[in-house]
Amino acid sequence: MSNEIIFENVLREFSERLPRFSDGRIDYSDSNKAPVLTCFVRFNNKILLLKRSDKVRVYQGLWNSVAGYLDEFRPLEEKALEELREELGITADIIKQTKLGQPYELTDNKANRTWVIFPVLVELNREPVIKLDWEHTDYKWIDPDDLKSFDIVPDLDKTLAQVL
Repeated sequence: MSNEIIFENVLREFSERLPRFSDGRIDYSDSNKAPVLTCFVRFNNKILLLKRSDKVRVYQGLWNSVAGYLDEFRPLEEKALEELREELGITADIIKQTKLGQPYELTDNKANRTWVIFPVLVELNREPVIKLDWEHTDYKWIDPDDLKSFDIVPDLDKTLAQVL
């Protein structure tokens, strides 16, 4: 089964039982399970890590990649581009290719949430000028093998392995 079909089935499950924001997006605020996009940015064999700010709901101060709730029916690549634009200022013209990994579930008892993670890798054709939004305070380009030396969100290394 393709990632897009899995994504549509997962989203349909949530859209039938959860409330919506006024703009139509699914509201996961009170749900203990939520589908998310985890998008890694790669340039010259380096991965971009982002330090989460104290303004985000979960995992403040931990290192992560670009991430966002999958809260509307749109292609995963389109959602990834939206998150890249919002969180980093990266636009489609510097994306060389996009790769989708296999989605999987991660239960985080500390956060009291099960995440349905849809991993994505975006390869860039040139180094971007990074413009962080409110979700992050810092960034670093790292060798993927060095990921475990950072204080990362749960299973970020496993998620990265899905797309490398």
